[in-house]
Amino acid sequence: VQLQASGGGLVQPGASLKLSCVTSGRAFSSYALGWFRQAPGKERDIVAAIGASGRNTYYADFAKGRFAISRDDLQNTVYLQLNNLKPEDTAVYYCAFARGWAFSPHRDDYDAWGQGTLVTVSS
Repeated sequence: VQLQASGGGLVQPGASLKLSCVTSGRAFSSYALGWFRQAPGKERDIVAAIGASGRNTYYADFAKGRFAISRDDLQNTVYLQLNNLKPEDTAVYYCAFARGWAFSPHRDDYDAWGQGTLVTVSS
């Protein structure tokens, strides 16, 4: 199973980015996926997750109203739209496959991880 995240970069506060995660090696449409982030010296925390059907989503409180997760089953790709970025959003963002079809906010419920893409928000 492989996950390749991309789309990170250096942006100013208030800017937007769209992260992509292309996957292979697993029946994409049968699994939930999540995006996590890890800032220097901190734990890896959930940002957003989406169920296998695409109808059910979960957002961490800090992500509600600013970030949006989506999936394209034809492209085996999950996306994370980041809007109104703040300096505290600076982190490495990771995509991951859940162990099953239901999304989860818990890191231990994910068993395959991408390499991460760095998002830096600074003026």
